[in-house]
Amino acid sequence: MNHTGTMMKFVAVSSLCLWGLLCLCASVKAVGTLELMRDAAVGWTGVLPCGKWDCECAFNSQRGCCCVANEMSMLEDHTFMRMVDMWEQLTRLDNDIKEVTGNNKIAFTAAMRSRSDCFGPFTSNVPIRYYAISLNQGNGYNDALGTFTAPRAGLYSFSFTAYSNAGMDGERLYHKVQLIKNNEVVASVWEDNREDTEDSATHSVLLSLRQGDQVYVELLSGRSLCGNTKEYNRFSGYLVYPFTQE
Repeated sequence: MNHTGTMMKFVAVSSLCLWGLLCLCASVKAVGTLELMRDAAVGWTGVLPCGKWDCECAFNSQRGCCCVANEMSMLEDHTFMRMVDMWEQLTRLDNDIKEVTGNNKIAFTAAMRSRSDCFGPFTSNVPIRYYAISLNQGNGYNDALGTFTAPRAGLYSFSFTAYSNAGMDGERLYHKVQLIKNNEVVASVWEDNREDTEDSATHSVLLSLRQGDQVYVELLSGRSLCGNTKEYNRFSGYLVYPFTQE
């Protein structure tokens, strides 16, 4: 039994040794063949028929000069340029989104301060200053001037109310109030009668504004607004939607 086991171990070790020698020979043969091919290519004085390969570089093992490396480099450059282009497109898209969605909260409403006497008459047209501000998102309205300055280009909605109370029957209601955009009249309301002791009118408009355009309400010369005890005289506006191109 021991003799048989010893023989089997001997056969196994012999087989492994033989297999190792074969592998070593094959490896040496492969290395030797590669060296022969390289030496032959380097020593060749004519043009090597290598197609798209730079055989001198390939067989001298210089990194990056084979056609595969060159094509890989071209692919890397192309991929990089594509990534740069995509980044620029994403940046433009992000800017467009911010242009449309950012800084859209623009709205204001203000009223003339309560007073029992009259505002006017004056010898020239006078901007109405609405001091009682209840909303001024975007800080477009300036109560010191009574003027709204567009923070950005867009379509805006404006409305204004003119109210006056003569106080006594037979007294004349006489006023004219107009909405001005950059010194041009865009809307107006007026009253001239002795039949009513009080009256009011409201006007609303949509205006396309560029950034920096100014809108305000003025009282015409020789007219007056009286008895504004409940702050009925008001001026309001808000951004409907922005323009992406200013």
